[in-house]
Amino acid sequence: MTDSSMTLIISSSEQMEALGARIARAITVPAVIYLRGELGAGKTTLVRGVLRELGHIGLVKSPTFTLVESYSLNTIDAHHFDLYRLNDPQELDYIGLSEYCHEHSVCFFEWPDLGGQLVPKASCEIELTYHDDGRECSIKGLVLT
Repeated sequence: MTDSSMTLIISSSEQMEALGARIARAITVPAVIYLRGELGAGKTTLVRGVLRELGHIGLVKSPTFTLVESYSLNTIDAHHFDLYRLNDPQELDYIGLSEYCHEHSVCFFEWPDLGGQLVPKASCEIELTYHDDGRECSIKGLVLT
């Protein structure tokens, strides 16, 4: 992960998706992106913006109940994990986590700390917190243009 970091204030879901598009243009595949933030902070909305910029058309569902939602895009695979309901990190072995994270993939991990040592090291970390004007978004390890 690079030493770069930045903080932005995001005041709408449209702005959150636009930030996701900027992130999509800045990431280098393979990528592992940690997403931290309270429930409802906008993590899935941010991922939706990334996926749309990468060419996904259609719904982007929260993986809260499915653990992972996968998207096959032009030349890459994107996998959005939500580890909030994980009972034990070993469950990641059961779903074949290592098969998801490969040289042509972008993997997003919500609540990555719940996966322990089984979650791959992040190339970028994003934290969303509630702010008076919407959300404060702190990004580490990625340079946005």
